[in-house]
Amino acid sequence: MLYYLAQFLTPYMSVFNVFTYHTVRAGAAALTGFIFCLLIGPCVIERLRMLKIGQYIKKDYVADLHELHKGKSGTPTMGGVMIIASALFSLLLWSTLANRLLLIATGVLVLLGIVGFIDDFIKLKRKRNDGLTARAKMAGQITTGLALGLILYFFPITIGSSYINADHILDWPGLANEFKAHAGDPAAGPVGRVWERLSPALQRRLLDLPVDGAVDKRSRGLLIEELNAILEERDLCDETIRREICMQPEAASLAHKDIARLSGRELTQLNRLALEHIFAGYIAHGGRDLHTRVEIPGFKGVAIPLGPLYILFVMFIIVAMSNAVNVTDGLDGLAAGVSVISLLAYTGIAYVVSRVDWSDYLYIVYVPEASELAVFGAAMIGTGLGFLWFNAHPAEVFMGDTGSLALGGAIGAMAILTKQELLLPVVAGLFVLEILSVTIQVASFKTTGKRVFRMAPLHHHFELQGWSETKVTIRFWIIAILFALMSLGALKLR
Repeated sequence: MLYYLAQFLTPYMSVFNVFTYHTVRAGAAALTGFIFCLLIGPCVIERLRMLKIGQYIKKDYVADLHELHKGKSGTPTMGGVMIIASALFSLLLWSTLANRLLLIATGVLVLLGIVGFIDDFIKLKRKRNDGLTARAKMAGQITTGLALGLILYFFPITIGSSYINADHILDWPGLANEFKAHAGDPAAGPVGRVWERLSPALQRRLLDLPVDGAVDKRSRGLLIEELNAILEERDLCDETIRREICMQPEAASLAHKDIARLSGRELTQLNRLALEHIFAGYIAHGGRDLHTRVEIPGFKGVAIPLGPLYILFVMFIIVAMSNAVNVTDGLDGLAAGVSVISLLAYTGIAYVVSRVDWSDYLYIVYVPEASELAVFGAAMIGTGLGFLWFNAHPAEVFMGDTGSLALGGAIGAMAILTKQELLLPVVAGLFVLEILSVTIQVASFKTTGKRVFRMAPLHHHFELQGWSETKVTIRFWIIAILFALMSLGALKLR
């Protein structure tokens, strides 16, 4: 909302232009989410106490663990409503509400929050820790993940390569001859439009090249440089070209927009797709089916094409991530703190993949629409820190399934929408360890009758080993920070 107000006021006072910058709005969103959560926290906690929405500690726990946690009984739960409300308020103020990726991420946050809220509400009514059945909760998670997968498959986000480099030219002599064949022809069409934009010096160099001969290194460099300059021109795509390239799913969301309203990143991407169309067979398509391909971290340009299976892949990420955060939410401040760390990493990644220059430099997929995800991530970080203020040991409130499912969905959505899905096991490595400990424990007990850990999830194992709750939480935060740093380092590792 304030973004649009800043746009309106900028012509009258240029100082307001600063509030259109993604970095400024991200910082403001984080601060707003934090402050708003602090302000509503006491009221929400008191209201939850009045409604007797408290945590019930199972007496059939391991005896030692029940003894450690029995003091938590009656602590207000369902505090996830604070997280969701604060995030929505912050995003309403500071985000560009028309950004599709922002709306998708927010939708996942809210939908999974609703699933968790229903689960918490049933627990309240029954006065015990049995809310939704496992099947019902899983159905809600699967439905959300499946909906996201279908949206991204049939209505792909705009992604792909941005600036052209030498590796993208498939046939140098053919490209040069294509230019020469249309040089000076008034009816040359799109190729002629590009030719007219080349400098006279480069035109002469191309005309002097021998037919079917090699293109010298200097000419290649100049052509790449000038083609990239053309990517920033607003009058390259006429209506005919736009109608033709909008048939490509990667270009559909851009080709229907008003050219004058496209951001610099969006314009560059649209013109890149136009050049790929004009010089089909000579310039490689940098974006075809990238929305269903999954990049392998650490390898330049290596991706797994999933096709329709991408729908199930997206669903798996949402279900797995929401369950992982839910399982981790067992100690004061643990899930909230680790979530903030993971969100911090993906907020940085969202900013990187939304920049033409950085995505090209790091050889990662360029996602021009992802810039607003940085604002989303920042709002979630601020909100998470605000909630942690009340959730730190000894906790005044627990997030419940309302918060844990929503946070897990938000992290999973950011991984998917930034096209860094396979980086998720590293970014959220602590969550992976927690969910793996449960999987290993169950599998071992069912197959051998023996337990690998004293208790799963992993944080309870260390509690029973004698670690204090605070020590477990802080050490797990440290591990989460190390995982996040490793993930950011992996962006450069190619």
